[in-house]
This record gives sequence, structure tokens and C-alpha cells, in this order.
Amino acid sequence: MCSRYYIDEDLSGGIYELLARTPSDVCLTARDVYPGELAPILTGDRTGLSWASMRWGFPQYTGKGLLINARSETALQKRTFSESVLYRRCVIPARRFYEWDDSRNKVSFSQEDGTALFMAGFFNLIQDELRFVILTTEANASVRQVHERMPLILEKDDIEKWIYDPMKTQRFLRKLPLPLERFQEYEQQSLFTSL
Repeated sequence: MCSRYYIDEDLSGGIYELLARTPSDVCLTARDVYPGELAPILTGDRTGLSWASMRWGFPQYTGKGLLINARSETALQKRTFSESVLYRRCVIPARRFYEWDDSRNKVSFSQEDGTALFMAGFFNLIQDELRFVILTTEANASVRQVHERMPLILEKDDIEKWIYDPMKTQRFLRKLPLPLERFQEYEQQSLFTSL
């Protein structure tokens, strides 16, 4: 599961060369991105890849809360997600994402070489606003000790294939991400020890 991630200005490095047009309204300031916020997304149309600004999360039918993640294994079977996964795929760039361990300690995960992470997602127009959801998959060995789920990470060479090639969608939905680097600033210590 991914409920927060970090972006910075350096994410544009190496991405602009893939774009058909230069972004005009996309904000890449260094910050954590929370559900419900606007964030930069890579998407595509007939002219090529482009940046877009979209809000993270589909509103729940109850009107309370947001659907921010979808399981890659079942997204195509869910009425809320299936059409978007089939026809409106996107990529969410990030420097790192966060998970919380059982003791509620924040742990960050990033590429081992420090390059951008590319999370697979999809979007839809809901209530006159473009909104996206991040796909999750079973955690790999890097993340498994902290959480059982993680974002579905694509490699840079997979971005265009994910967005444009519907024949490869099923294969990507079963993809297990490569190892990631784990970082934890501190670990909660107990004031009491067992004797």
C-alpha cells in the first residue's frame, strides 16, 4: 500500500526527453504528496507522452474517504477500476514512497541508484476533475518486512509500453518490482524492557 510519496525538482531530469511537449502547469516542488492533493503525472495521447496535474484518489461512493490504491491482481475485475486500467493508464514519478512498520515507524523506499521511481497507475475524469490511483502489488523482499503491499514499480523503459500498449497490460499487472533501498531515520524504542 502506498499512502504518501515524495517528489522533487530533479524528477524532471531524464523525463523531459520522453515528452512530446514541455509542461506548463506542472509543479515539481520538493514535497511529500498526500492523498487528495494535486501531483504531477505522466500520461499520453496521440501526440506522445506529456505531464499532467491530477488529484490523487477516486472519491468513494459513500462520499467518505478516497480510493488511493488498487490491487494490480484484481483491478481489472473491479467495476470502479477496470475501464480506467484498460484505457487510461498513467505513471506517477516519485523520488521515494513511504510505508509504516508495525511500530508505526516511517520507512522510505527508493531506487538503489537514486534515480526516479515510476509507479504504475490509472486515471479517470470524476466530478469534472482528473484523478489518479496507484496500483499496488505483493511486496518484494525489500519491502516485505515492513508491509505486505507496495506500489507497482515500472522501469523507465516500460513507461511508454505501460501507457500505450494494451496488449502488455496483463503482463505489467503481474510484474514484481526490482529490489529497492530501505531507509529509516529512527526506530521507536520502548521505555520498558522485559526482565
